[in-house]
Amino acid sequence: MSLSADCSSCFGLCCVALPFAASADFAVDKPAGTPCTNLRQDFRCGIHARLRDEGFSGCTVFDCFGAGQKVSQVTFGGQDWRGDPETARRMFAAFPVMRGLHELLVYLTEAVSMPAAEPIWVELQRALDDIERRTEKGPDELAALDIEAIRREASELLLRASELARARIPGRKKNHRGAELIAAKLRGAKLRGASLRGACLIGADLRDADLRKADVIGADFRGADLRGADLTGCLFLTGPQLAAANGDARTRLPQGFTRPAHWVSAGTS
Repeated sequence: MSLSADCSSCFGLCCVALPFAASADFAVDKPAGTPCTNLRQDFRCGIHARLRDEGFSGCTVFDCFGAGQKVSQVTFGGQDWRGDPETARRMFAAFPVMRGLHELLVYLTEAVSMPAAEPIWVELQRALDDIERRTEKGPDELAALDIEAIRREASELLLRASELARARIPGRKKNHRGAELIAAKLRGAKLRGASLRGACLIGADLRDADLRKADVIGADFRGADLRGADLTGCLFLTGPQLAAANGDARTRLPQGFTRPAHWVSAGTS
């Protein structure tokens, strides 16, 4: 199963099924089930190269984790939503649930690869297999799933994996789980092995901060300054989190991550 988005195999579901409100992230309002005015007939974005300039930065930090092509090509067997209103309704209902399942698969796949999480590998693998089976359900069964309940159950396992991994970091680890750290002055902060689970770090100054092995699952990095920060080995970090932040050539990333293109213009002071 691919957990990376392949827009060429999707029917533009994120551009149609999901709603967005006019804000700093989106230039206009769009209700759920209504195609974005920038969506072309070939299901591609007409302003993809200019999304930030056109006021759609929210689109640049969204990732379906492969749910779009799974719903388009597997759940609905390649049938798109344009020909039949009922197909559209069912597809748009299934997509957000599939996206939630795929996001959990991303986290569980990472957790089961952690050497420190060996004591719960069996439980992690069982949860991963169970969620993967759920992604194979039909559209109506998918839409009926209680994704929040599934997320809560998986989150307990992911927290245990995180605690096992961070326990190997010497010294006392800071706990900022769910903390409101909007525009916080954290330049040079020692956050190695810290819990930043669900923390709101919008606009936070994290320049030169030590975030090695920090748990950042669900942390909001929109507008955060990560110039010179060390994110080596960050737990449960995702591409959208990086894309929402600002960084530079000195920002150290975990293996396998690509530096966001807009970071090129970020300063180094």
